[in-house]
Amino acid sequence: MSDPLSVIDVLLVEDDPGDALMTQEAFEHHKIRNLLHVVRDGVEALEFLRREGRYADAPRPGLILLDLNLPKMDGREVLAEVKADASLRSIPVVVLTTSEAEEDILRSYNLHANAYVTKPVDFDRFIEVVRQIDDFFVTVVKLPR
Repeated sequence: MSDPLSVIDVLLVEDDPGDALMTQEAFEHHKIRNLLHVVRDGVEALEFLRREGRYADAPRPGLILLDLNLPKMDGREVLAEVKADASLRSIPVVVLTTSEAEEDILRSYNLHANAYVTKPVDFDRFIEVVRQIDDFFVTVVKLPR
């Protein structure tokens, strides 16, 4: 198990300001100490991950929370790019999306997503799901450095 006192950087790729805010509130509500970074589209996500342009000093995230339906470059394309890049593929990617479509689930796993989670519409349930993701990937699972 990972050190429960360790702090990791989490990259949230989310274009919906309401969902981004709920995720931030979930981190605050559960006193999750991990650092949450938010980008709004797929292009920005890859710039952050590759430390390009304004993200030259971005930290390497220990976990990516990825929405599928994004502007500029959708989450499926981002997932494919991340898992095809030898320097990024070891970062766990949790698809966190509203889609319950079987083809999205199957495609995400075929693109090597580490988990697929459908966003609950209920605020309290959403907060609990974010806490469970954080707990599992930060406290239970051993992540690569």
